[in-house]
Amino acid sequence: MLVTSPRSLSDALAVVADHPGSTPLAGGTDLMVGINFGRERPERVLALRRLEELKQLSVDGAVRVGAGVTYTRMLERLRDPAMLQAARTVGSPQIRNAGTIGGNLGTCSPAGDTLPVLSALDATVVLASTAGERRVKFRDFMYAPRKRDLQPGELIVAAEWEEAGPAQVFLKAGTRNAMVIAVANLAMVVDRRRRRVGIGLGSVGPRIMRPEAAERFAEQLFEEAGWEATKAPSEAAGRRFGELVAEAAEPIDDVRGTLAYRRHVLNVMARRALERTCRSA
Repeated sequence: MLVTSPRSLSDALAVVADHPGSTPLAGGTDLMVGINFGRERPERVLALRRLEELKQLSVDGAVRVGAGVTYTRMLERLRDPAMLQAARTVGSPQIRNAGTIGGNLGTCSPAGDTLPVLSALDATVVLASTAGERRVKFRDFMYAPRKRDLQPGELIVAAEWEEAGPAQVFLKAGTRNAMVIAVANLAMVVDRRRRRVGIGLGSVGPRIMRPEAAERFAEQLFEEAGWEATKAPSEAAGRRFGELVAEAAEPIDDVRGTLAYRRHVLNVMARRALERTCRSA
């Protein structure tokens, strides 16, 4: 295994241009597990930890989180509640000190905790190559486990989104309370100023799912109640919303949970998310 450790983003992009099969390494919380268990045998590793360009984080209405920003820094700097809640569920403090949002995007697992939030926030993934930058909406970036719109010679350099206010929630169900891969997770963002609802579902399909019918249903509820209102939804509305979210999933049976259980969990989490976002001022 050959390890290259560039000192700048331009140097890293030059390496990827010359060696498109290079495997990026940031925090290593996914890659090193794969190597240790014999599932990964990269020929060339591109160590990105020294790249200060990937560690930049700006929050001023428009948010830009560099691919090398750790979950710990996200918890210290970000204000979107759903992303804070998701970052807090990632592993142990040691994992959060090392793991990065770029790693979550690069691994592109349906169980990645921050990915449903990026979907719900309608975030953009920023990619770079020696030819320049390219931007892709997250909902178009991931299309299957470990399958993403990343062209040869490109690196993930950042995620961008607009701050969406306090009416947000991230919920995660697992086989235990901490340091667990999700059986199902759900992010819901109600952007009252822009009058939009975004929902991302994780671990219940081959990619992060967007229940568009449920989003439209919720937007209609907020339109009827007034987008600034903080009234809890009716029981019937909550029940229908939960059904629409569960119907949009494509779960499977596996060692962490059954198809039926995942749909049930989504229904319950969706109703809780709707109630909490309705009450958030």
